[in-house]
Parts: sequence; structure tokens; C-alpha cells
Amino acid sequence: MGSVGERDGGAGVGCLLALAGAGTGLVTWLHGARPGLRGGFEGEGRNLSLLYVELPAMVLGVPAVALAVWALTRALLGDRLTPAARASTSAVAGLTALTLLGWACITWLDHATGSAVPTTPL
Repeated sequence: MGSVGERDGGAGVGCLLALAGAGTGLVTWLHGARPGLRGGFEGEGRNLSLLYVELPAMVLGVPAVALAVWALTRALLGDRLTPAARASTSAVAGLTALTLLGWACITWLDHATGSAVPTTPL
């Protein structure tokens, strides 16, 4: 007999969530860091902290936080639900975390690169 995680497919879902998190972090970084890596307007330099700080934080941090949310949801649910319901509920929690983290990363990169569109009051 395997452990509880092996019986209800938890390890496979966790691996898929980690891969999706790394992909989300990388795609978000590629989209948001492009203006800062090309250089700015009229002699502004490139923002190399986008390579050394934001890239590792997004590629490693997004999957780590999503996996933490997934594992915390699984632990909090315990044996209250069937294994299939627990797996799907924790997967939805992890995917929701990925969505929110992707939005937060885009917002952070817009602020870091100065490419956020300023809004003017009406």
C-alpha cells in the first residue's frame, strides 16, 4: 500500500501544478520584463535587476507558493472529503493561487519597468 498522496493521485497533481507554476512565472516574466530589458527612452539603461531578482523570484517563487496553497488545502481538508473531492478541491485552490500570482507578477513588473498606463481622474 502506498501513502495517502499516492492513493488519490496527489503527487501527480502536485507535479503538474509545479510545472504550471514555473510556466506561469516564466511567461509572466517574459511578457512584463520586455520593456525593462530593451532599455528605456533616450539613453535610459537596462534594468538588470529584472534578470537577477525578478526572474528567479517568479520562476521559483510562483510554483512554491502555489504548491504551498495546494498542500495547505489538502492538509486542512484531511479526511473530511473523498480522495477525489479532496484532490479536485486542492487543485482548484492551487490554480486559483496561480491566477492571482500571475496577476500580482504582471502588476509588479508593470510598476518595476514603468510601463503601467497612468490613469487620469475625470
